[in-house]
Amino acid sequence: MRIIFGFSALIILFAGSLFSQAPAPGFDLANYGVTIEPDKRVILVLAALDTARTENEKGEPVPVISTRLSEPGKQFRELLISDLAGMSASLRQRISAFVLGHKRRHPEQTDEQLIAPFISMAYTLGPVPDLADPVITTDLPGNLLDVLDFAPLVRDLYRTTNIGANLNEYVKQYRTVSDAVLRPSARVMVSELLGYLHTKPQLTVFERVRTETLKTNQKKSSIANTERRERQRRFIIVPEMLAPLGYVNFVNVKDDYYAVVPAGADLTSSEVRRAFLQFTIDPIILGVAKEIETVRPAIKQLLDERRKIDPSSSPDVLLTISRSLVAAIDTKQLESIRSKFATQQARERIAQVKTEAEKLAVSAELEKYKKAVNDEALLRLSEDYEKGAILAFYFADQLRGLEESDFDISSSIKEMIAAFDAAKETGRYESYADARARAKAAREDSKKNVAKTPSIIENPVSAKLLEIQELIKAKDYTKAESNLKQLLVQNPSEPRIFYNLGRVAALTAGTFTDPADAEKQNTKILEAKNAFEKVVVIASSQRVDPALVSLAYVALGRIYEINDQKEYAIRIYDAALKIGDVSGSGYAEALAAKQRLVKSPQ
Repeated sequence: MRIIFGFSALIILFAGSLFSQAPAPGFDLANYGVTIEPDKRVILVLAALDTARTENEKGEPVPVISTRLSEPGKQFRELLISDLAGMSASLRQRISAFVLGHKRRHPEQTDEQLIAPFISMAYTLGPVPDLADPVITTDLPGNLLDVLDFAPLVRDLYRTTNIGANLNEYVKQYRTVSDAVLRPSARVMVSELLGYLHTKPQLTVFERVRTETLKTNQKKSSIANTERRERQRRFIIVPEMLAPLGYVNFVNVKDDYYAVVPAGADLTSSEVRRAFLQFTIDPIILGVAKEIETVRPAIKQLLDERRKIDPSSSPDVLLTISRSLVAAIDTKQLESIRSKFATQQARERIAQVKTEAEKLAVSAELEKYKKAVNDEALLRLSEDYEKGAILAFYFADQLRGLEESDFDISSSIKEMIAAFDAAKETGRYESYADARARAKAAREDSKKNVAKTPSIIENPVSAKLLEIQELIKAKDYTKAESNLKQLLVQNPSEPRIFYNLGRVAALTAGTFTDPADAEKQNTKILEAKNAFEKVVVIASSQRVDPALVSLAYVALGRIYEINDQKEYAIRIYDAALKIGDVSGSGYAEALAAKQRLVKSPQ
C-alpha cells in the first residue's frame, strides 16, 4: 500500500505544530467533552459508496455518487481506487445496484444529500470487525431504514477486500490531517463560544432508574428500588476524507454528538459551531423543563401560526426553544466579536489621527459598520426563524442585555424563560424587513466587489497586514513574525496571514549566510513551506483570492526547486498555471519556472 499526499505529507504533518495558536495556556479540548477521532465505520460505509459505478452516454464507467472533496480527500480517493482495484466484480455490481436504486428513489436530492442517511446508518452498526446490525430497528427514522440493507454490502467489502488490512493505516492518515487542520480551529471555536457564554458543557448526567429485587425465599414478591445512574456526554468531531466539501453531517446517538466533517474544514466558521452549541445547550434546556411548562401554551400558539405558513416546522416546544437559543448565540457571538474588533481598530486609528474632523470621520465609519453588522445579524436570525427557530429574535435580545455582564448562560436561562411574552413576539419577523433588505443588498454588493480594497473598519485584518508590510519593508522580520502570529490568534483561518508568515520565514532564511547557520536556515525554509501549504489547504474548503493561492503555489515551487526536487516543483507550478492568469497572480513566474525546469537536465 502506498502512502498518500505525495509532496504535501510533511507539510501537513508540521503545519499544525508550527502555526496553531492555543486559545489559553493549558486549554485541553477533553476538558470540554470534545474529541477528534476518525470512525472506522464511517470510513468503510463511504468507501463502499465510492465504489459504486454506472455508465455515461459513451459507455464509460463513472461514479454513481460524485461529490467535491478537499485536496487531501481527492488524494485519498485516488488511493482507495488503487487499493480496491481488485475487488470482485460481483460485489461492485451489487453495491452499484443498491446505490443507483436509492438515487432513483430520491431524484430531488443532490449527491451530497444522498450521502447523509448512509453516514447515520454507519452509527447503527457495531464496531469493526463485526459491524453488527442494530438489535432494535423499530425506532429508527424512515430515511435511515431505507439504507439499512446497505450494511451487509459494507461487511462484504470489509471481509473480501484488502480494505480491512489497510484500515489502521487510513486512520493514521486521517489523524495526520485532523491534527494539522481541525484541532487548532476546534480549540479556537470551543474557546470562543464558551468564553462568550461563560460556561462549560455538562459532561455528566444522572438518571433515576426503577429496579426490582426478589425477596429472599419468595418467588412472587419483590422490592422496588430507585437506582441513580451516571452517564457521560461527548462531542466527537469525526474527520472524514470522503465527506463532501462544505457539508457537515450531524448524528446524535444518546449522549454522544457526532459531527462528521471534511478534511481541511475550518470549524470556526462552519455548522460545527452550532452542533457544539447544541451539545452545550441541550442539558441546560432540560434543566428548566418545569419553567418551560408555564410558557408552553404561548409558544405552542406561535408555533401553530408558523406551521400554517410552513407545515414542515417542528411542533416540538423544547426543540424550538433549543434551536432558537443556539441560533441566537451563534449569531450574537459573531456580531459581538466583529463589533469589538472594529471598535478596537477604530480607537487605534483615532489615536493616530490629529484633527477632530478626522476623529469624527472614523467614529462615523465605525457606527456605519456596526449598523451593517447588526443588519447582517438580523438577516441571519430571520433565516433561522424561517427554518422554525421562531424564538431566535427573543433570545438574541436577551443575550444583548447580558453580554457585558459576564453572564453564565446556565444561571440566566430561567430568567430568560420567565420573561417571555408571546404578545411582544407577534410581528417581530415582519418588523425587520428593512434590515433584511439592507443586509441582502450588502451581500450582493460584496459578491460584486470581491476585489475592492476594504477600509480599516470593514476589514481590521487588512489594516494590521498593512502595518506589518512596513515592518517587512524595514527588514524587521522578528517583529513582523510576532505580529502575524498574534493576528493569527483572532483569525486562525485567514490565508493572507499564513502567506505573509511564509514570506517572512523565507526572507529570514535568506539572512543566514554563514554555513554554521545552515540548520537555522533549514528550519525557516520548513516554516515557510508549511505556511504556504496552509494557504492551499484553506483554499480547499473556503473561498480564497485565486491570486493569493497562485502566489502560494509559486512560493512552494521555488522551495522545492531550491531543494532540487524538480518533479514536485513542476507539479506545483502546474497547479498555479491551472488557476489562470488572474490579476496579481504568479502565473507568469510559474510559466517561466516550469519552462526552465522542463528544459534543464534532470
